[in-house]
Amino acid sequence: MRDALLSLRRISRTFGGVQAAVDVDLDVHRGEVLALVGDNAAGKSTIARLMGGVLQPTSGEIWFDGRQVSIPSPRAATALGIASVFQESSLVENLDVVDNLYLGQELRTRLGLLDHHLMRQQARHHLGALSARVPDPSVPLRQLSAGQRQCVAIARTLVSDPSLVVLDEPTASLSVGQTAEVLSYIDGLREQGLGVVLISHNLGDVRAIADRIEVLRHGRNNGSFLADEASYEAVLAAITGATHLPPRR
Repeated sequence: MRDALLSLRRISRTFGGVQAAVDVDLDVHRGEVLALVGDNAAGKSTIARLMGGVLQPTSGEIWFDGRQVSIPSPRAATALGIASVFQESSLVENLDVVDNLYLGQELRTRLGLLDHHLMRQQARHHLGALSARVPDPSVPLRQLSAGQRQCVAIARTLVSDPSLVVLDEPTASLSVGQTAEVLSYIDGLREQGLGVVLISHNLGDVRAIADRIEVLRHGRNNGSFLADEASYEAVLAAITGATHLPPRR
């Protein structure tokens, strides 16, 4: 088995008396899409936020690129090479695509001035890398479709040159056509050799794009599958608890 880019080992997170994640193990490799699925309150978003530095584990180990690390903040995650797109969009409607891509991570000239030319040039590159259907990066975000906006959010992760991208429900509330568009962008990340963690409740999307599927139930691992070999029924059984893994000792 090739070395994992990111490994979680016996990761737990509690909120007061609530166990949101319990002894979770997870491996993500370069050039693959790992889907993390489960019912509501299964722990999916908790794990996504742990990877992104928004939350910290109560216990357990995080390994990244062969070394044990801590991720105390989103800034620390970015420095490691982890970029995240959460359900709560941080995009700004009134700014254009370029300004949204570089918001908070602007490029500057040697004199300290904003390098609008370079940002526009690189924005086209990042959007092109995803085969994005964004007609003009100078248009305000509010003029784009929901699928195009999600593309901008995904392209924004590329600005920090990450090794791993975490996507929390990127196709939620999208039409069928917009969903297909976003899945093609995710495939573009994989083609660039990035590791991708896809948090999703939609098994159709998962089976269309993922290489592997990890099921969480009540904050615990409850099944691991190769996407091209697993039946819909087997994954659903793990999600609902019709099949379950014994508790770890």
